[in-house]
Amino acid sequence: MNSISQAEADLIIEAAFLIPVNPGGRVFRDHSVIVNDKRITAIVPSSEAREHSAKTKVCLPNHVLMPGLVNAHGHIAMSLFRGMADDISLKDWLETRIWPLESEYVSREFVRDGAMLALAEMISTGTTCFADMYFFADEVARIARDCHIRAQIASPVLEFPSVWAQDADEYIYKAIQIHDDYRSSELVSTAFGPHAPYTVSDESVVRIAALAEELDVPIHMHLHETAQEIIDAVATDGRRPLKRMQDLGIISPRLLCVHATQLLTKEMALLAKQGASVIHCPSSNMKLASGFCEVGQLLHHRVNVALGTDGAASNNDLDIFGEMHLMALIAKAIANDAAAVNAQQALEIATLNGAKALGLDSEIGSIETGKFADLCAVSLTPLSMMPLNNPISHLVYACNGSYVSHVWVGGTPLLSDGELQTLDLALVMARAEYWQKQFSLQSNMSFGK
Repeated sequence: MNSISQAEADLIIEAAFLIPVNPGGRVFRDHSVIVNDKRITAIVPSSEAREHSAKTKVCLPNHVLMPGLVNAHGHIAMSLFRGMADDISLKDWLETRIWPLESEYVSREFVRDGAMLALAEMISTGTTCFADMYFFADEVARIARDCHIRAQIASPVLEFPSVWAQDADEYIYKAIQIHDDYRSSELVSTAFGPHAPYTVSDESVVRIAALAEELDVPIHMHLHETAQEIIDAVATDGRRPLKRMQDLGIISPRLLCVHATQLLTKEMALLAKQGASVIHCPSSNMKLASGFCEVGQLLHHRVNVALGTDGAASNNDLDIFGEMHLMALIAKAIANDAAAVNAQQALEIATLNGAKALGLDSEIGSIETGKFADLCAVSLTPLSMMPLNNPISHLVYACNGSYVSHVWVGGTPLLSDGELQTLDLALVMARAEYWQKQFSLQSNMSFGK
């Protein structure tokens, strides 16, 4: 596929199978990726790569090498609330569980420990890039940078006070400050995170749209998440939320519409025309009974669809392989069409489409020369991966995150033979246990009953 330069490589990864994602539908047997200065410089048959010297060589004779997964929406610190708000509707989930919990516990220390737990889980299941929207966004950015995972930090914007800020002006100020702090970072990019139409005023939306254009960053927003959101919006000012956002000038290629379970055909056409992306969170949508995102129809309208886990308080895990599998099956059932979302499309949604939504598709999301070496290796030895009749199909319909053995971001190993390289697993687990003990001391709170 490429010629190799004669200089010693930084890294050569040899695998039984290589799936580049772009071009779509291709599977290369016995191929290697050559990495220099964080980027892919060649993709060649392994017989050719073996004749080339490298500082590090990794041989994976029983693996598929693929692009790292992109988790395009989450609230990662909420991993510490896993299992504490189950089996209730979104309204109750927010008002009776999550907001009281956040008021009681969320702090910089909480976000630090929750982020470490989430990053350990995401890296271990093949995620190399994630987008996050939560309080103490600067802490998440710092931890992502320190453990060398790629991140887009969507600083939240609300009209009401929290532990992070007192009003929209302060939220926006902090978002700009984080952008300034990381404007030259290869790993951390930023976005504005207006929480939802019902929590952000027209004035704030207009201001965010202008600032996003000025700073050249995305806008990450929960939008059309539930039927009740639509009913309430129409009752308030006569417009569906997406129409209001259109009137305010926020719908553009910068906009990431998270959840989007309540879209009319004309709204899908609008998103396609304006170049906005939809971030689909299938497990969270189903668990909170929020509705179904019509992925097949969105793809038919040529809307860019990406994949997110949402937070572990509403999922309850951060395994994008699981989300990819569920997404493909739900799409078929909703459309009453077994071909609604095929395996190649599902794999693209979990990788290249996610990169596109975050504005990073020129750098990550596929195995191509010139892109960063953000990669993951998946073992082919589990029984559910045998016989290997169709590697792309198996990744979508038979795989889960526990099959991931290796992860690299920019050629730096984050996971090797299942062992975390940039996070202290014992510390991560100890801090998670610490918070579980803090929660158990609140005897007046009874969860899961």
